Amino acid sequence: MSGLLRILARLLALGLALTPALAARPRLHVFIWSEYLDPAVVRDFERRYDCEVVLDLYEDDGAMMAKLQAGGAALYDVVVPSDYRVPALIKLGLLAPLRHERLPNLRHLEARFLNLPFDPENRHTVPYQWGTMGLLVRKRPGQPVPDSWAAVFDPPADAAPAVLLDSARDLIGAALRYRGQDVNTTDPAQLRAVRDLLLRAKRRALGFDGSVGAKNKVLDRLAGVAVVYSGEGVRGMDADPDTQYVIPREGSLIWVDSLAVLSRAPNRDLAEQFINFCLEPEIGARIANFTRFATPNAAARQFLRPEDLANPAIYPPAEVLARLDFVKPLGAQTRLYDEVWTAVKAR
Repeated sequence: MSGLLRILARLLALGLALTPALAARPRLHVFIWSEYLDPAVVRDFERRYDCEVVLDLYEDDGAMMAKLQAGGAALYDVVVPSDYRVPALIKLGLLAPLRHERLPNLRHLEARFLNLPFDPENRHTVPYQWGTMGLLVRKRPGQPVPDSWAAVFDPPADAAPAVLLDSARDLIGAALRYRGQDVNTTDPAQLRAVRDLLLRAKRRALGFDGSVGAKNKVLDRLAGVAVVYSGEGVRGMDADPDTQYVIPREGSLIWVDSLAVLSRAPNRDLAEQFINFCLEPEIGARIANFTRFATPNAAARQFLRPEDLANPAIYPPAEVLARLDFVKPLGAQTRLYDEVWTAVKAR
């Protein structure tokens, strides 16, 4: 019995000796859209850098902005903002300048995704994924697949309900496109007309949701059409061949999401290691194969699934790209869109 006690004592001592090491294991906090990062990639990063990655998820970037402004910039290390949100994050002092010498894998990115107007010289952000916005539609036997924003803004009386994307600039941009207007207009009369259009659409719709939730409502047959981003559209088609992702004929939005380090990140060094890790060609391809969005990583293309590279819902042809616009930061004029969105959500 005494020998057994000695063994137990040694095991206990070993456990106590290991406790400080485990407690010192670095932790990376990533604030990111849901279903936007391959869990296997996270595990590989944890193994390589002997760390723990904690993901905190959001469904719309308005909620992301509010949380960062309320103190989240000191809680998280990495955030994934939409392109038009970046200038505001920089102006608010919420993003740290990137140390490019710690990001050698920047060389793998396509030149067209670098030095974009929202962050010249990529001082604060690194392109992560890009894509489009459109409609995930449940096909109806004997009827053509809708190819217009009318499917959500002016649907036929017998149509199944729609789900509206819970994102102000994106949904307002879609309504402006439907009306044949600039998605970045600051004309008060045009925006008032869009407000009224959205209010009518809201009364007929199932409600608002994030892109993932909207996709799921179509898959669950609760809705007949939803405004979604391209990755959810492609994954929706994979899950149910009776659905189709459509970029409306009136045109739509193209966007680039980026990786950025928060200004008060608890672990800035590990955050930049994570960004550089995501830029490795094989890792970038694995992320894109998981999300079904397009990658800005030129060196990753050789590792992508050939069927994804050939899929126009992921990589649209030139004639479709010509009908797509970026949402631009509008500075003080953003208040016009805020007023529209507040009125739509409140009524």
